[in-house]
Amino acid sequence: MTGGMNEYLDLFLSYLLVERGLARNSLDAYGRDLARYLSWLERSGVTAMDAVRSTDVAGFIGALKDEGLSPRSRARSLSAVRMFHRFLMAEGYCKDNPTSIIESPRPVRRLPKVLSAREVEALLAAPAGEGAADLRDRAMLELLYATGLRVSELVSLLLSDLNLQAGYLLTTGKGEKERLVPVGDAARSATASYLAAARPQLDRKGKSRFLFLSRRGEGMTRQAFWNIIKKRAVQAGVRAGISPHTLRHSFATHLLENGADLRSVQLMLGHADLSTTQIYTHVTRERLKRLHEEFHPRG
Repeated sequence: MTGGMNEYLDLFLSYLLVERGLARNSLDAYGRDLARYLSWLERSGVTAMDAVRSTDVAGFIGALKDEGLSPRSRARSLSAVRMFHRFLMAEGYCKDNPTSIIESPRPVRRLPKVLSAREVEALLAAPAGEGAADLRDRAMLELLYATGLRVSELVSLLLSDLNLQAGYLLTTGKGEKERLVPVGDAARSATASYLAAARPQLDRKGKSRFLFLSRRGEGMTRQAFWNIIKKRAVQAGVRAGISPHTLRHSFATHLLENGADLRSVQLMLGHADLSTTQIYTHVTRERLKRLHEEFHPRG
């Protein structure tokens, strides 16, 4: 690395230490990322900072990809390079910022865990008794799988939010947006049984507005329901890591696998952007690939 390049890096690191008060570990990380960047520029024939172009920055990020760095690591390096060039512009060392039109590498989205239809049936059947806790848990699980609600939406449901006769419920999701969600026959039946035989036992004072109650007659919490679903998964023999969100993922995936259109699933899930719902199309494609590999003679 040329002396001039090194001086710019030293000035930037001093700025981070004195003006921004960064910790030593953070400074070391910036130093490593930027030393690699400047060395790459020099090997590419760029020896002056005001000669760096956006194509050079893109080439550096591409080289990191060729070296096998993950999107997260490449995004971190680009963040350091962005800050470096902004500093050089602010201090008058350069006229242009070559990183202004460079997009950050997108991290690979992890596919959500999804239960098979058989695993869902086993889970829903786990609360098999007729006691108040079994009736409540069965209703909550059925309703969660039938509607794809977020767990926060499920435990926040009020009695007035549910219309069993019409077969829908009203929920308030992210951004305080309300949406109507249909409720299927199995969930309606389980919820009706809970309301008739279990909820009066839990709400002894008859004062709670919440649909689902704890043993003490209080509104169910997210953590309490998390513990319930873990317990019922063990009873059902579902060994895959499971959370309340797993049933939401399963709801969406099973709808798409059975022919539902993406827009309808988006509305039921309460996603503001269709691109968020599109992750489930990847899940269904991955499942089709596995089925093909398993059952096709030349898979």
